[in-house]
Amino acid sequence: MTKYQCTTCGLIEALDLITPEACSSCGATGVINLEEQTQEIAKANDAFRVAIISGGHPVYQGRVVCTQGVAAEGAEFVTLAQFAVAGFSDFIEDTDPYGDHSMASVTICGKVVWFKIDLYDESFCYGADDPLDDANTRRVLTLLFPSEY
Repeated sequence: MTKYQCTTCGLIEALDLITPEACSSCGATGVINLEEQTQEIAKANDAFRVAIISGGHPVYQGRVVCTQGVAAEGAEFVTLAQFAVAGFSDFIEDTDPYGDHSMASVTICGKVVWFKIDLYDESFCYGADDPLDDANTRRVLTLLFPSEY
């Protein structure tokens, strides 16, 4: 069973064996395969995350930020956290329930640090209209302690 979402009215339908040509509710032809979209977002999030230690990714643009708590641990701690996040690949359903590789945790110097990737528009003001539009989507990877969530 595959889930599809209408880009006009937002209706989500689960269908077997067929790909809809139009939304069954509003008739719009813009229909997204949510599973394929999630896989593409995960690939982009992974590429962005890996590139944070080498100056950033040329296609998947964004920034890395940390909370005051993480910053208070010092520059070396933050750098170690960035290296750990860049090398992370053990995503599990508990910390990655949507399958888009947007959140997980690493342990740095005995302290658990979460990382979270959010998708924004190019001005970093609003959520991304189309998370697969690389030219207009910006990623923000936040390092934080669980107590700061």
